[in-house]
Amino acid sequence: MTKPLKVVAVSGSLQRPSRTLALVEHLVDLIGEAVPIQTRLIELGVVGPRLAGALARAQLPADVEAEIAAVESADLLVVASPVYRATYSGLFKHFFDFVHHEALIDVPVLLAATGGSERHALVIDHQLRPLFSFFQARTLPVGVYATDRDFTDYRLSNEALLARAALAVQRSLPLLKLRSTVAADAELVA
Repeated sequence: MTKPLKVVAVSGSLQRPSRTLALVEHLVDLIGEAVPIQTRLIELGVVGPRLAGALARAQLPADVEAEIAAVESADLLVVASPVYRATYSGLFKHFFDFVHHEALIDVPVLLAATGGSERHALVIDHQLRPLFSFFQARTLPVGVYATDRDFTDYRLSNEALLARAALAVQRSLPLLKLRSTVAADAELVA
């Protein structure tokens, strides 16, 4: 028996339409085709104006606090940020600064990023992976990086990128299926 996984997807883009958002949605769709999921999408472009002025969690508006709580209760995170000056956006980092430092222990995190060229592809391993290692999360082994040329009309169109996204999800499935089964078993016991 399996229980739908609570998948929380965070798009670090501040605009819409967004290649980062398109990448996040594609990854979530692939996961949903493989295992039962319940999805919550957080767009920093939407919550950002109410997040930016807060310096402490107690200052967050209720709707932004609910987004942080959703991240903290996720069975799986799918996170992506556009690359700004060789790293994730400042607002992306500010958002995760409010997440409790022990809330993501052992939570699988699928990492993704978008940028203008291949020169920023290492952002996943040099910036995103260390951020989520701080939380003791389980960053999944395959990250997905996309450039502007990998999209047509804000849809993934590059075959190599599509294959990389599929590989990232395929490699995560054993862990995701195990988490789904364990969650269902825990519910039966309770």
